[in-house]
Amino acid sequence: MSSSERPAAYHFVGIGGSGMSALAFYHAASGGRVSGSDRSFDHDGNAELREALIAAGIAILPQDGSGAAAGCDEVIVSTAVETDNPDLRAARERGTPLLHRSELLARFVAARRTIAVTGTSGKSTVVAMTFAALRGAGLQPSVITGGALVELEERGVPGNAWADPRGDLLVVEADESDGSLVRYAPWCGVVLNLQRDHKETAEVAAMFRTFRDRTAGPLICGEDANLDELRPDARFGFGPRADVRAEAVELRPDGSRFRVGGTPFELPTPGRHDVLNALAATAAATAAGASLPEVAAALQDFRGVARRFRVLGAARGVTVVDDFAHNPDKLRAALSAGRLRGGRILAVFQPHGFGPTRFLRDDLVAAFADALAPADVLWLPEIFFAGGTVTRDISSADLARGVSAAGRDARFVADRADLPALIAAEARAGDLVLVMGARDPSLTGLARDVLAAVAAAPGGTR
Repeated sequence: MSSSERPAAYHFVGIGGSGMSALAFYHAASGGRVSGSDRSFDHDGNAELREALIAAGIAILPQDGSGAAAGCDEVIVSTAVETDNPDLRAARERGTPLLHRSELLARFVAARRTIAVTGTSGKSTVVAMTFAALRGAGLQPSVITGGALVELEERGVPGNAWADPRGDLLVVEADESDGSLVRYAPWCGVVLNLQRDHKETAEVAAMFRTFRDRTAGPLICGEDANLDELRPDARFGFGPRADVRAEAVELRPDGSRFRVGGTPFELPTPGRHDVLNALAATAAATAAGASLPEVAAALQDFRGVARRFRVLGAARGVTVVDDFAHNPDKLRAALSAGRLRGGRILAVFQPHGFGPTRFLRDDLVAAFADALAPADVLWLPEIFFAGGTVTRDISSADLARGVSAAGRDARFVADRADLPALIAAEARAGDLVLVMGARDPSLTGLARDVLAAVAAAPGGTR
């Protein structure tokens, strides 16, 4: 069988990344042949994901160049892969084509009636909500995203991709952080917001304009004024300009209630930001043919996204939550959702990457100064670093000093292993422990260790 007659064979370098593993899962579920390698797997890391990849029929190989051997049609790479990676060197020597992960996603986007969700905050949750709404309406969607959908994980499959051959709809997370957004030409585009995150807002706005020009059908945007130049076909939000508007909003510690066009909605995840996410998903799903009652029924049972304000449990009256928040607006949103519970917040934030932390230093300090209450405590372990060559001229200690200077209780922790005991000693009934950070797959384990330490500590210590 020639290569044009058989499903493409792709080798993914850095398959352990959330975006890369989603593409690999999707291609494998669509009948394609997949192999992959990852530095963390070679050092016995991220074992759960490795086993899930193998269970999906994906061959995991050492990162020694063997993945680019005969039989591999293209080698898939991401921006995070260094140019001297053994698999890349082998591909160049053998003449195996290299394809950026965004170019592969662009192929998948072009092959279906795709809803592409972008913006600086909320993408994974809106993708998950849109997918849930379309499934609830019987429209048989597929999905490719960066955050694991709990409803898929509960079905025993990897949570960041799903391929349904019966339907033509695909919902994808379109990332602006590495500039790849401009490669996608979806049927429907959703732009959630425009904030300072990985890049300056002017640079991201230019990408959004290109995304708008490449969107074949409706463009849906939030109601923020800095998105007006995109000339959206529909807006979502809370104000009078929104076509899909939330009314009679009731924010509760365990969820929200509101109405859209007379239809009652009840959302089982807390925070004003998740009401906004639900409005974006509603706008996208109804544009694709779902009715408001169908969307409301689906979102009432929304199972959430891994590490998006996931309550891991409670002990001694102390609740522990795991959250992906990592930029200033997401940190504010997570802390605001936690504040609805009415108690003190014991926060942990692990920054990721020296460059991103340096870029956002002042914004991160300001976010904590604004969102933390005087009685709250913030612990800052050292910056998570995934590898590569960087300038290490900033530390979490710098953030701690800035937040402390703003009058909030911020504590640098040089050894993250000390955190569970430190938090357990501080915690008292009514507190919420909120563990925040991105990129590091061990953060959920840290949050579970904190919960165990709180459970094991003597009761009523403070």
